[in-house]
Amino acid sequence: MTTFQQFSQFPFVSVSGRPYDRGVQYGKQAQDRVRASAAMYGRTIDELGYTASARAALFKHFEGHIGTVDPTYLDEMHGIADGAGVSFADIVMINARTEVLAKARADQATAEGEELQDGCTGAIVLPERSASGNLLHAQNWDWRADCVNTGVVLRVQRDDGPDFLTFVEAGGLARSGMNSAGVSITANYLESDRDFKQLGVPLAILRRKVLDQPVFANALKAVATTPKSCSNNIMLGMAQGFAIDFECTTNEAFPLYPGDDQLIVHANHWVSPVARTKLVDTGCENSADSYYRDWRVRKLLNSTPMISRDSLKQALFDDFGTPFSVCRPPREGVRHSMTASVAMVVMEPAVGEMDVAPMPALNRVFTRYRLEGEPTLLEA
Repeated sequence: MTTFQQFSQFPFVSVSGRPYDRGVQYGKQAQDRVRASAAMYGRTIDELGYTASARAALFKHFEGHIGTVDPTYLDEMHGIADGAGVSFADIVMINARTEVLAKARADQATAEGEELQDGCTGAIVLPERSASGNLLHAQNWDWRADCVNTGVVLRVQRDDGPDFLTFVEAGGLARSGMNSAGVSITANYLESDRDFKQLGVPLAILRRKVLDQPVFANALKAVATTPKSCSNNIMLGMAQGFAIDFECTTNEAFPLYPGDDQLIVHANHWVSPVARTKLVDTGCENSADSYYRDWRVRKLLNSTPMISRDSLKQALFDDFGTPFSVCRPPREGVRHSMTASVAMVVMEPAVGEMDVAPMPALNRVFTRYRLEGEPTLLEA
């Protein structure tokens, strides 16, 4: 069985210029990790039984949706492919991997019930509860343990929109992140009986669209109105002191607001009473621990009157119910796949800082990445 005692901090990739040029810089700086992402998902798609023609048709479909959101994304993706020396189809695959893999499961193409969904536990602390007086936004990303070797932190500096910083799988346009306008985003896996009644915009592209917005209301609009292929939970923060959680289906978004404790905490089950009366939560079988993960984080955060980045990290380090815990150590799933909390991401958008730790169940060393300036390794 693979062990994960040796791994490095996530590489920092900083790019600037026009979309294609940024992509080339990204691909070159993260070449090994982009190639590793492409190889990993390429193998999985082959194992799931996609024929070459079905694979090409699916990628072409998603390429079309990406182009309708913003054609410059395709330019940037071509640049990533050229810089890393992989095919453009590989970059489409990386950016649409949630939809491709989840659709395979929905079509029962995954033998023996392979666990494919992202887990994730996310939290937002409003300024009223923050020790610094600034909004805090954080997440544990639960996915394939091998992705500890494919993640990067990408900073994009540009003239055509706000700068942004994102933790992302190499080759992807965005995942968890924040921009220089103070908009922050994380996302958690959800499932419902509405999934794959249509094919829409890949979730990675939606996250990037959010980080492109200089105005928070437009970020809300992007999440609430963009057609999607499958369900997803999207948490949005605003440095000026507002936060909202959207539980999204393919064609509808159900908002959740901070409670009286000035927190939003979400794992991988549907919470909105309206949503629960309108759809069926089909993800419970693979994420039953979700029902206590968000409760644990909220309980731990509410044990502290004022919440700092450190106390938020401590809540996300929680090992109650391990290995099915908030902070998940590497464990073998079915078909010999390893899953884990691959990264802990803690953001303070008002100061443009993001602390990230790889494999937090085994490691408590963070690197602090910045919208301006160079990364700093923090002491454990």
